[in-house]
Amino acid sequence: MRRLLFAANWKMHLGPDDARAYLKLFRARYNRHEDRDVWFFPPAVSVEAAAQAARDRADLLVGLQDIYWEPKGAFTGAVSAPLALQAGARASLIGHSERRHVFGETDDDTRRKMGAALAAGLVPVLCVGETLAERDAGHTLAVVVRQLSAALGSLDAAALSRVVVAYEPVWAIGTGRVATPADAQEVCGALRAQLTEKYGDEIGSVVRVLYGGSVKSGNIGELVAQDDIDGALVGGASLDPDEFAKLCAMAAGGPLP
Repeated sequence: MRRLLFAANWKMHLGPDDARAYLKLFRARYNRHEDRDVWFFPPAVSVEAAAQAARDRADLLVGLQDIYWEPKGAFTGAVSAPLALQAGARASLIGHSERRHVFGETDDDTRRKMGAALAAGLVPVLCVGETLAERDAGHTLAVVVRQLSAALGSLDAAALSRVVVAYEPVWAIGTGRVATPADAQEVCGALRAQLTEKYGDEIGSVVRVLYGGSVKSGNIGELVAQDDIDGALVGGASLDPDEFAKLCAMAAGGPLP
């Protein structure tokens, strides 16, 4: 059975002092559950502080929101996978919609970043999702399958088994709109079917697929009750440690003890 995964994307919020205070409060509110993991993606400047604050909890992990594909060099402002690893990161978001639509990241960029993350020992969390215009045009599945296939490239089975996929419809991020559980399941199921068709059931059955987009404690239970949704990538609701702790403790039948 795939372990649940709840991932917090803090975006451009919470500096090092804030990260330490947040993790202290979160840890007091959230007890470890054996069937799930909780990952945090703070701004780059807060990765080391967050990693230190989470270091003795095996169920908590810290990652980077983005990496550059070169391991080192004259790339001012960029952070490489090896540098992230030194700071305490163990994962990285790849291809988040804001990287694609605000910063112009291409499918080829995501492919190179996936390879760089895996080569350095980071777990890549590949983000895919369609815009509202693409959804209205009926292109949702074509878009997300294209993004998935382009990013995975020719990765072998050993590398693929370490990948996490997050479906985040662009139209639902920070808007208060959320895909219905059935809508989210349709796309997450299609992503898993694509993984199974291309790489076999040994990959399709183990890769965790998350949903992201206006996720809160009030709707997470219905989402993770779906067959192919293994957790969530959470934005705004993850900035409140009380709310995120509540969200992470939710299961299909309600809050865990």
